[in-house]
Amino acid sequence: MRSTESISSGNVSADVAAACSSAPGIGAHLLKRLPSGGWRMALLMCAAGAFGALALPPLTLFPVIIPSLGLLYLAAQAARNWKQAAWCGFFYGMGLHTAGLYWLTNAILTRVHEFWWVVPFAAPGVALVIAPLIAVPAVVCRYGAPGWPRVLIFAGCWTLADMCRVLIFSGFPWNPLGSALEVPGRAGDVLLQPASLIGVNGLTFCLVLASLVIWLGRRAQFGVLAVFGLWCGWGSLRLYHARPLTVPMPVVVLVQGNVSEDEVLGHIDPAEQFGHYLQMTARGVQQAETLLARLRQSPERGTQLRGIAVVWPESAFPALLDEQPVARQMIARASGNALALIGSDRRENGHWFNSLEAVGPQGRLEAIYDKSRLVPFGEYQPWIIPFNLLPGQLTPGAGLVRWDLPQAGRVGPMVCYEVVFSGGVVARQARPDWLLTISNDAWYGNSAGPWQHLATGRMRAVEEGLALVFANNRGPSGIFDSLGHETAHTHWGQEAVLVAPVPPPLAPTFFARFHNWTAGLSAFAGIVAGFLLSWGRKEEKPR
Repeated sequence: MRSTESISSGNVSADVAAACSSAPGIGAHLLKRLPSGGWRMALLMCAAGAFGALALPPLTLFPVIIPSLGLLYLAAQAARNWKQAAWCGFFYGMGLHTAGLYWLTNAILTRVHEFWWVVPFAAPGVALVIAPLIAVPAVVCRYGAPGWPRVLIFAGCWTLADMCRVLIFSGFPWNPLGSALEVPGRAGDVLLQPASLIGVNGLTFCLVLASLVIWLGRRAQFGVLAVFGLWCGWGSLRLYHARPLTVPMPVVVLVQGNVSEDEVLGHIDPAEQFGHYLQMTARGVQQAETLLARLRQSPERGTQLRGIAVVWPESAFPALLDEQPVARQMIARASGNALALIGSDRRENGHWFNSLEAVGPQGRLEAIYDKSRLVPFGEYQPWIIPFNLLPGQLTPGAGLVRWDLPQAGRVGPMVCYEVVFSGGVVARQARPDWLLTISNDAWYGNSAGPWQHLATGRMRAVEEGLALVFANNRGPSGIFDSLGHETAHTHWGQEAVLVAPVPPPLAPTFFARFHNWTAGLSAFAGIVAGFLLSWGRKEEKPR
């Protein structure tokens, strides 16, 4: 690709003058000083995108989106033609996604002797696939009139393009900009509540729109502040007035074994790993029995409790659990009368699955769930690659299910990556009372990756109005109530047993009923409104 020709320097004074009319104040000042093209513009857009990645979890410095997106928006307006605007969007996307996904390289480093040549391409390679989507708003907004029309078109196109990431391979909707509102603590609880109406994609639309409206002048800035106040007020009211349903819920024993990938790949003794988990399970069940007895004495909580559910993370069992009846009996003994939900690999008719298996008190398999959304290039190789890069590929399961188990209640099981899909975590016509995700993010070390993964669980809890239990091998692990408030957690790199009751659900949220239709229609309406507002305005046709 001839980027030096596509982003070529030239006389852009007319374009800058037109763009300045829609970007008063500091926006016009910056427009006059933007590089006209070439490698300087490409470098500036990459830097702006990387700076915007600071808004993503775990830092969640969401105000940085304002200057970051603002630079892209101004550069797209000042571009000499649509091709230059597209390159601006592409390079911004490369910076944003390479910085936001830098931690992917850590997984390669665990097997660097085999895949050393992939190290420089891990994060940039993924960014290369999804960065072109950001070219869409950068190009399309130029066809609207300056000011509000372009801002509406840009925000709508960004949101719809971002939602299209679920269509790439098996889907990769990681790090939508709406996740920038997942600020830790009470402030984040307040900011996230509108996700119960519009989901994370709706948050993305609102955040992009607000970040660009600020550039339209002082009146627009006051308007954004007023809307932000209403946003926080509504979120606070929802937190205060929410009334969970009266549903019996279990006490979970979440076992975080803290087994590193170096230990696994270094052929740690499977019996030692298994025994380690059994000891932690027995200790956790004792704590859970004490907690359960105390809670049952409470007139408020006593009738809202089931039994005990032990949770082991993804692939915690170092063999094939469904083929090991003796091992299942050992798990049952360590668990006492509790139900054990164990992450294990599974094979059937020559196919391999990444599974979550429910082991009853007698060691009998009560239920099996096979992961249905696999990680591209991690668990399976997309067909687009003509040679065998990934040995030992997995087979996707049949789809989401709901388990109805006496001790755990109605639970929606998921494995790892599946929790990142907004509107895709609950089986249709089978709403559970709580969600469970097991994962093993040890591959990525103590980087942003595991924390971003945990943050997606928090977002799904708010969207669906369901508590979510997130069990991770090395952490962080946690429990979120149906409002997204963290009720219990562990840190990364700890051997820990987390014992806590699962919070009850809310009635189905607006988002749970309509999923991403609200965000998609809002984004589409923004685009239509932008073009309608542009109708009849005498503006020079963009090139």
